[in-house]
Amino acid sequence: MLEIGNLCYTTRMYYVYLLKLSDTTIYTGITTDVARRFQEHKDGKGGHYTSSRKALKILYTEECKDRSAALKREAEIKKWPRQKKLELVAGSRA
Repeated sequence: MLEIGNLCYTTRMYYVYLLKLSDTTIYTGITTDVARRFQEHKDGKGGHYTSSRKALKILYTEECKDRSAALKREAEIKKWPRQKKLELVAGSRA
C-alpha cells in the first residue's frame, strides 16, 4: 500500500504472459493474476481469440511494476515475430 498524505493507494503487481494455444499460436496478454486468467482462457472466457483456440499452457510470465508498464511490454512483445517470442521463453528457462 502506498500512502500519500491522507490518501492510501493499493498497488497491484501486473504480469505479462504468453500462452501456447491449440493451433500452435502464441497469445500475449496482461493480468494481475496469471492462474485465474489462464483458467478463464481455458474456460473460453478469455476473449474471442482464445475462445476459438484452446489455451494449452503458460509459456512465460514477467512481472511489471504497474499496468502502464505491463501494457507497454505487452505491445512490444506482440510486435515480435514468433521466433523472438520463443527465444524469450527459452531464455526464461535457462
